[in-house]
Amino acid sequence: MQNWEHTELDSGERVISERLGHVRSATVGYWIGAGSRDETDAKAGLSHFIEHLLFKGTQSYTALDIAEIFDGLGGELNAATSREHTLVYARVPDHHLETALDVMSDMVFSPLFEELDAEREVVLEEIAMYEDTPQELVHDLMSEAIFGTHALGRPVIGTADVIASVTRRSILGYHRSMYTPGNIVVAAAGNVEHDRLVELVERGVERRAGAADGKPRVRPTLVKTPKPGLRFQRKDTEQYHVCLGAPGIARSDKRRFAASILDAILGGSASSRLFQEIREKRGMAYAVYSFLSQYTDTGQIGIYVGTREDNLAEALAIAAEQVADIAGGNLPDRELERAKENLKGRILLSMESTSTRMNRLGKSLIAESEILSLDRIVAEIDAVERESVCELAAVLLAPERLSASGIGPDEARFLDAVERVTPSLARAA
Repeated sequence: MQNWEHTELDSGERVISERLGHVRSATVGYWIGAGSRDETDAKAGLSHFIEHLLFKGTQSYTALDIAEIFDGLGGELNAATSREHTLVYARVPDHHLETALDVMSDMVFSPLFEELDAEREVVLEEIAMYEDTPQELVHDLMSEAIFGTHALGRPVIGTADVIASVTRRSILGYHRSMYTPGNIVVAAAGNVEHDRLVELVERGVERRAGAADGKPRVRPTLVKTPKPGLRFQRKDTEQYHVCLGAPGIARSDKRRFAASILDAILGGSASSRLFQEIREKRGMAYAVYSFLSQYTDTGQIGIYVGTREDNLAEALAIAAEQVADIAGGNLPDRELERAKENLKGRILLSMESTSTRMNRLGKSLIAESEILSLDRIVAEIDAVERESVCELAAVLLAPERLSASGIGPDEARFLDAVERVTPSLARAA
């Protein structure tokens, strides 16, 4: 049964909400279809930079006003940028929703883009901090290894060269082209009346006289995934931080439920194979896990491990053995059922959060993917068969499809370890 309401305004802006009468709060988000994959190389990081600048003052509010208003509401205001969208969101007591929407609308549509140099320095510090965090940076190297020169291979945070030199004119132009009503979804969950929410969003539209309308922006799809790649960055670290991964599946792919179960079995929990075999039984790593990302037309699937030099080759070999074991059909019923219950439990528990419910609605609508009821999601998970999970492991994580990324003191040691998993990739390097 559908428990959400959806309205499309004449301007093209879409509004979706889910009412939860038992709470006294509301979470609301402006979802903009602008992410790092929408940028050119010359504008790498502009989506993320604009996310920062939205907080620095608007036509009606100074940066201090924005901070003081939300502090006065007892609310939370934040933002995030991904490869496919930018999100500005707030969680407030339900009776303060009007104030929150008024400020957020002004932030999204009427930023002044002043104090550029001060915020430019903040983002440059963020980039420097990120580059000093190898367990995070190695994932960006993984994206580059998989997607090569395509925009999906670039870091969301941007590059220091672009951020240090981008002009206000370029920022204004990018904002004008991407922050149009037709490219925006307003999603809310909590103690909120849909008709009232639509009225408040429309009021914001009326104040934006002259703003471009239009339909959702059509994003070019990834025509062909590049060949597997290898990336290594030398750093004097105590551990090697390594990812093995490959192109995954799209957000709308029917196999996504099997992929989530595969992720849970392989490295998504404390009872997962990688955690048990590499950390618990052999003590080779503190952090080891699998990861799964899904985009409009493709995705990523992979494994991360952080370990000392002496354990590197064996840890990667064990990971490859576990993938091959699943791909070969060795998946006991009890392991499959445990993964299903783990996945269902995490989803159901997360739905007690208004933020999670808002995220589910907004992300689905901005990506134009189907919004499934919780009962339907549970049924889809229960319907996944062993053969589907094993086949997906064999198809997605076949050795010849794997890319690799690493950070550590010695590239030769890294290549030796990779060669035990995917010899063709190491030889090509």
